[in-house]
Parts: sequence; C-alpha cells; structure tokens
Amino acid sequence: MLTRICLARLARPFFALSLLVGLVAAVHAQSLAPEVTLPAGFATIDPFAQSKLMTRGVNVLGYDPIWADFSKGRFKKEYFRKIHDAGFATVRVNLQAFRYMTAENKLPDSWFRMLDWVVANATEAHLQVILDEHDFNYCGDTSYVECKPKLLSFWQQVAPRYRDTPGSVTFELLNEPHGLISNQEWNGLLLELLAVIRKTNPTRNVVIGPGVWNSRGALKDLALPGDDGHIIVTFHYYEPFPFTHQGAPWAGEEIRGGHDIAWGKTEEQLIVERDFDGVAQWSQEHHRPILLGEFGSYDKAPMESRAHWDAYIRKIAEDRGFSWAYWQFDSDFVVYDVETNKWNQPILKALIPKSH
Repeated sequence: MLTRICLARLARPFFALSLLVGLVAAVHAQSLAPEVTLPAGFATIDPFAQSKLMTRGVNVLGYDPIWADFSKGRFKKEYFRKIHDAGFATVRVNLQAFRYMTAENKLPDSWFRMLDWVVANATEAHLQVILDEHDFNYCGDTSYVECKPKLLSFWQQVAPRYRDTPGSVTFELLNEPHGLISNQEWNGLLLELLAVIRKTNPTRNVVIGPGVWNSRGALKDLALPGDDGHIIVTFHYYEPFPFTHQGAPWAGEEIRGGHDIAWGKTEEQLIVERDFDGVAQWSQEHHRPILLGEFGSYDKAPMESRAHWDAYIRKIAEDRGFSWAYWQFDSDFVVYDVETNKWNQPILKALIPKSH
C-alpha cells in the first residue's frame, strides 16, 4: 500500500520517493527468514536406530504466522535449544505448504528460505528433524485426484533440496490421510511418493502412517514396499476422544460441549495398554519401527487428568519401544507458553519426568 501511495504522488521529490522505496524494501527484507547454510553430511541410519535417536519429540510450527512473515513469527530461534535442553530429541515440523504454491504447484524461494532456517537451526541444536507434509485437510476434503499432483510436486522439490542434509533429517509423506483418500488409494500414492524421494534420497528414512487419520486400526490395511528397508511407521493416538478433545471448537457438537471430563480409571488405562500392544504386535510382525507421531489433550480438559493421560501415554509408548512426538509446542494443547516464555510445567513434567 505504501508503494502505491507514493507512486500516485508523482510531484514528490525523487529523493523522498527513493527513501520511501528503500524503507519498503527494508520492511520486506525483514519479513524473510535469515539466510543460512544447510547442514550437510548425510549418512545412512538404520530405521530402528533412528527411532531410538528420535525418542521424545514435539510437533512445531504448524500454525505459526512465521511461514508468511518471519517478523510475525511466534517461534524463535532459541526455542530449538530450549526444546533440546528440556529433554526432547526431535521436532516434527508441520508443513502446510500447499497454500504457498503457485498455480503450477511450485513453492517460492521465500518458503524454502524459511524451511532452510528451521532445518539448520534445529540441527545445530542437536535435534532430529521430521519434515511432515501436513496438508491433510486439503487432501481429505478435496479428492485423491486434486491432492496427488500437489503432494508429488512437494516432494519433487523438497527431496532434492535436502538430499545432502544429515541423516537426522527424515521425511514424512503426509500427515493423517483420510476422508476422500481411501486406504487403497493411499497405498498406491505412497509408492509414487516414495519413488520420487528415492531418486535423490535412496536410503534416507521416511515416515509413513496408515489411512483413517493415521489410526492404529488402519495399520492392517497399510501396504509398504517390502524392498524398502528405510521406513519408520507412524500412528496417532487421541483416545478417548471425548476426553482429549473436550471443549475443542472444531470437534463435533457433543464433544465440543464437553467439560470437566476426567481420565485415569483402571479400565481406561487397560484400554490404552491393549491398543498399544496391538501396534507393538504389528511392528514385530512387519519388522518396522514405530513413531507415535501425535498425542495430546486439549487445553480445556482438567489439568490433573491431562498430565496423567500424557504421562501414561508416554510411558506405555516408551515401554514398547516407540519413539513419540507430543502435539504440540504452541497454538493449542501447548507444552510451552510463548506469551509468558515459560514451559507448561504439568505437561512438561508428564512428558519429561526429570525436567526442572
């Protein structure tokens, strides 16, 4: 707007116009992430070994305005170090990239500059990095036909750009395929996406989950290529949904209206153990490591029960050898309050028991 106003006032002295254009350019420059040098030195990591390295993680940056304007970001560089120092080993970076694509499904340099900043600074903080393509709502609400070209284009651009980054960087094909993408369609699409990635990253570990929102129940329908030994399988867990999503404005009316629902009865704990035992059995039968890629309880649930549920899920996952990533650092379900610049201590202690 400032540029249009100054151009309309052609009688202004050239010096004033030049000064204003310079100021506009400076503001624009501030909206971009700082330029960084991508870390290099890829080395193949066994997927089971990588899952052990991932151990405890947290989801980050999915709903941060930083992707559109770096100067408006809530997430700060120092948070990578804070995440590491608190006891987390991994960040799962939620990439809603489709909205930044051109009509030809190309991602702009400004978007890649931001992702470079994330990869470089997270790696510098000694964190494992999962690049998670997170446009699950677009893919679930439109169609397989509309989702497929965008996903293919995403990995055709992202995979070669990060081909030389350390093995600590992994790729996740798509968060929570569901809705208008059937399990059969997902099984076909994941093969095509893997083929794109393997052209430039033949042995980088790739995270893949089943359909139906990455649900454990859909693992039985997940068909992975038997000749690809560099896959980590993920699932998400938010059961019981009336507890974990009580009061969430996007949930169904009954759940949205729920409040003061507690959790922790013996029978409720046994359900979790049974569910996770089923995933562990699938893992053993298919010889694939497991990442619990999301779990968490919404902020409106009673804090005592939230902390109890989080701690129990974390323990049950770790007892079965699963790595995990809590949902999420900021926005909602938060483990960190960026307004006060402090950890949400009950949740942090549930996730990292020895945290101070």
